[in-house]
Amino acid sequence: MKRFVGFLMFAVTGLIALPAFAQAGAQPDRNGAVAIAAALAIGLAAFGGALGQGRAATAALEGIARNPGAQNKIFTPMILGLALIESLVIYALIIAFLLQGKV
Repeated sequence: MKRFVGFLMFAVTGLIALPAFAQAGAQPDRNGAVAIAAALAIGLAAFGGALGQGRAATAALEGIARNPGAQNKIFTPMILGLALIESLVIYALIIAFLLQGKV
């Protein structure tokens, strides 16, 4: 995780420093920034959604393993939670498609 955060900070610093080398009076090309924003939106959403779904499934399965009689009470809220987490990832996918339409 530390390497990922380090790489992310390095990438953000590099992206912030790029405009310093632009020519004076030149119009910035925003198409590349929009494409990067779309890629980051879906990538981070998929990463966060996968982590959330993994933790939700782990907690539900541990609860069922400890008390098998509670399976019916745990299973339905878990499926509902997984669907809500997945809907957030789908929203990010829609946003990424909308951003790609502007390129």
